[in-house]
Amino acid sequence: MEKIQYILIYGICYSISLLPFRALYCLSDFLYLILYKIFGYRRKVVRQNLTSSFPEKSKEELRTIEHQFFHWLCDYCVESLKLLSISRKELDKRFILTNPELITDTFEEGQSVAAILGHYCNWEWLTCVGKDFTNPKYKVGLVYHPLYNKAMERVFRKVRSSVGGVPIPKQDTLRYLVNYKREQIYSIFGYVSDQTPKWENIHLWLPFLNHDTPVFTGGERIMRKMNNAVVYVEMSRPKRGYYTCTYHLITKDPNSLPDYEITKIFFRMLEETIKKNPQYYLWSHKRWKRTHEEYNRRFGDKTDKYAEGSL
Repeated sequence: MEKIQYILIYGICYSISLLPFRALYCLSDFLYLILYKIFGYRRKVVRQNLTSSFPEKSKEELRTIEHQFFHWLCDYCVESLKLLSISRKELDKRFILTNPELITDTFEEGQSVAAILGHYCNWEWLTCVGKDFTNPKYKVGLVYHPLYNKAMERVFRKVRSSVGGVPIPKQDTLRYLVNYKREQIYSIFGYVSDQTPKWENIHLWLPFLNHDTPVFTGGERIMRKMNNAVVYVEMSRPKRGYYTCTYHLITKDPNSLPDYEITKIFFRMLEETIKKNPQYYLWSHKRWKRTHEEYNRRFGDKTDKYAEGSL
């Protein structure tokens, strides 16, 4: 049954990916009408997140961002599927890396790279960052949270590996890194680091978008353990269907920084990016469902469970 489900889902997704971008965006506009106008998909969540994140903005400004977000979310869906069949020529035109030499120079210096990013712009397209790697000893690792539906899991792995990336379940991250290092393979691993951690995994709270926010710190611990150079990945969307990616070096010596400093820098940089064009952030995610007050009720005075932090 799982195999049949996979074949059906993949067949539909691949067929959609064969459509030209103009047709894909017509499909996206139709999805916008269905999701937003008719079903109101997570409209309350989006509205609450925007209102609490930008209390200085007027109702009209917030509604404009809301509409723009849902348009972009539908674009994100069809653009991600396009990766299954996009040509190299089309990809080179639509996805621009402004400074890939920062990564290749670091590899040549004998160091792998950890790339931190948020759910901003089309993060699925960041699987394309290795499209210009010609050395077989260079790898792009894509750390992700496996899906519960096995058929959908296989489809998304296919999407994420279609342009050369290696999808890596988050629980296997360290194993892959150690194996690559043993084989003298230099890698850039992408960590989408703005999810909501489980209660027992909360070790740090930071101010982020006008909220007291619990954040993941596991990625930083891995970066320190592997002595990776750390970069922040900033994406922008000059126009529909076109993306620009820029690397910002945080450090080449992660252990020289205080604990949690990498995580703090990342969230500060991500917030600055979001404020420029907030419509491209994933507002439909229940980012602030865990509160510091509830955390304190659950764990009391167990101060070793978390560390206060500020930007």
